[in-house]
Amino acid sequence: MAVLLFMVLLAVAQIVLRNFFDTSLVWIEPLLQNAVLWIGLLGAMIASRNDEHIRIDVASSLLPEKYHPFLTTFVDLFTAFICVLVAWYSVGFVIEEHEYATPAFAGAPAWLQSWVLQSIIPLGFSVMAVRYVVLFVLGLLGKRPKMQEPVP
Repeated sequence: MAVLLFMVLLAVAQIVLRNFFDTSLVWIEPLLQNAVLWIGLLGAMIASRNDEHIRIDVASSLLPEKYHPFLTTFVDLFTAFICVLVAWYSVGFVIEEHEYATPAFAGAPAWLQSWVLQSIIPLGFSVMAVRYVVLFVLGLLGKRPKMQEPVP
């Protein structure tokens, strides 16, 4: 929560600097972009750990209850596949960023290049892929934990 508050304060400071003082700090926007990336992917990993990820669940309302375990197992496998796909292609992206050796933001230390911060993408999606593969296997074995009911 503190990181999010800090991000909001930085964004407001940037707006005030631009609108009232005709200046800005060049490092704020790249820092905020990377912070949003990190918070988003860390939150997604936490949500996948608890199987509380966002779902668009139209099929379960249309299918009879007896098909729900099969549907859940299929969705787990499909989600794992998509996560593996994103992780695979994001590794290529991070490798390209490493080759260009661009700094993460102005004034950052030499070791802090953009690829270091963007490495959360393949890491995060790999973690989520593993978690959904585990859920898939548990579903096949009939030991998958029950999903929590959405709060109205």
